[in-house]
Amino acid sequence: MSTAPHATAPETPDLHGAYPRLDDQQIAALTKRGRRRSVSPGDILFREGDQVGEFLVVLSGKVAMVESYGDGDPDDDAQRGDGKQVLAGNRTIAVHGTGRFLGELSLLTGQASFVTAVVLEPGEVLAVPADEVRMLVAGDQALGDLILRAYLARRTLLIRLGAGFRIIGSRYSAEARRLCEFAARNRLPHRWIDLEADEEADRLLRQLGITPQETPVVIWHSRRVLRNPTVAELAETIGLPTPADGDAVCDLVIVGAGPGGLAAAVYAASEGLSTIVLDAVAAGGQASTSSRIENYLGFPSGISGAELAERAAFQAGKFGARLTVPAEATALEPHDGYYGVVVSGQDTVNGHVVIIATGARYRRLNVPRLEEFEGAGVYYAATPFELRMCRGEPVVIVGGGNSAGQAALFLAESASGVRMLVRGDDLRSSMSRYLADEVERAPGVEILYRTEVRELLGEQALRAVRAENTRTGESFEIETRTLFVFIGADPHTKWLEGVVPLDDRGFVVAGKGVFPPAQGWDSLPPTSLPLETERLGVFAVGDVRSGSVKRVASAVGEGAMAVRLVHERFTADQRRGR
Repeated sequence: MSTAPHATAPETPDLHGAYPRLDDQQIAALTKRGRRRSVSPGDILFREGDQVGEFLVVLSGKVAMVESYGDGDPDDDAQRGDGKQVLAGNRTIAVHGTGRFLGELSLLTGQASFVTAVVLEPGEVLAVPADEVRMLVAGDQALGDLILRAYLARRTLLIRLGAGFRIIGSRYSAEARRLCEFAARNRLPHRWIDLEADEEADRLLRQLGITPQETPVVIWHSRRVLRNPTVAELAETIGLPTPADGDAVCDLVIVGAGPGGLAAAVYAASEGLSTIVLDAVAAGGQASTSSRIENYLGFPSGISGAELAERAAFQAGKFGARLTVPAEATALEPHDGYYGVVVSGQDTVNGHVVIIATGARYRRLNVPRLEEFEGAGVYYAATPFELRMCRGEPVVIVGGGNSAGQAALFLAESASGVRMLVRGDDLRSSMSRYLADEVERAPGVEILYRTEVRELLGEQALRAVRAENTRTGESFEIETRTLFVFIGADPHTKWLEGVVPLDDRGFVVAGKGVFPPAQGWDSLPPTSLPLETERLGVFAVGDVRSGSVKRVASAVGEGAMAVRLVHERFTADQRRGR
């Protein structure tokens, strides 16, 4: 990365497969679908904040990817000139030469671009319509894998560089926390500017004429300012799809985009079912907050939950599934021959069949003042956002399961020390053995067994926790500004109360005769299928289902299985096509 390259700026090296070069055969295949055009220094091929409609390959010359380039009209003569004039004072993300292609993941997902493409040296580019490239990615495995790997790597680099939009606010603000969590969970490139710690915050607010009391604000491509936006407003600005309201009835509505929901979307869409996926926060569910999943089949070196979710979401979209975020389901309404899923109390998405995959949400500690510190020191996920909050500081983690172990290893990379408070006396009773071994060997991680949190200390923000050794009765204080809670999960089923049967813990009862009996299962009709509730055509998969195995792989398996059962339901009821 550089800030003022010369007109003859060298190409950015190919880091981690982010900037591969197409061969002559691949360019020839793309040429059949696109058109060539000449370009001159200063030409803007696409601008930050715009939806990119073309896949661009550099045939000759050089093109730079620049952040926050200019505030004027794209055709303004002041923006033109040689490479040095064009880029002076701007932040350059990458420089591409002959054989390289432009863009990043937003081209495939339909999001707005997070950078501007500016021509440095005269030459020629090949422009292929984005829809054509999406079809090519789906049909040509070699070229598709090359493009997808590069785009995933570029998105990761943009996130690491803090490119994209900026969020300015207080670390103690629940509204700021909500925006940052949404951006982090959806892997949207952004930069967090903390009012309490970043000197740039005051300067930016003065330039914009905004007082600290009016924060949080989002600055998008240096020109548009969103004052305390909702996540829906931010999503619309970035170009995330919104719920499609109307009378049309699709084949399948999937509520929840965790591993189970995404697996169902991939299989359903690939088999020709019109499929809509709804999620309140982001693709991936709880799995997307895992820094590394090492025991998932096919990834011997492990994969982050966020990357797994991103790949699955793209795969589902490749087959035609429509993923909508944020879209929180608030009610399920049975109709004659179909179901309506009410989204955020206003829009309704209709489907002949519904798969419930809303998963579970992390359980909260039963200690005084918890709500006071949530978002101001108490967290339920360990993502790059939380990592920024505790860099170089001591961290406390409550819990002894896989999520707690993964968080400990992730946070130990940057925190000054990690203390795990475990209620039992052995990690292996609740954590996978391979992970327990890693946690016990990890430098900087201290495990305190038979220890529970009794009190949270601090004024506006968390300062320390008071814990107790339940074996000895000893009480002691641990100084920390960040407490992570991973003590199990409660099902996200409040929106289903009174519509489908729930067990005594709130999990969806489904699958009569296939899984071990559970309370209320004898009420299911004899015509119900595996994974199906008493509402014929309503299925439950993954963590939300009563009696399910709480593992990523099992959720994926249930999602795939549910689609086969959907076909059986269509055949039995002749419901499809009404």
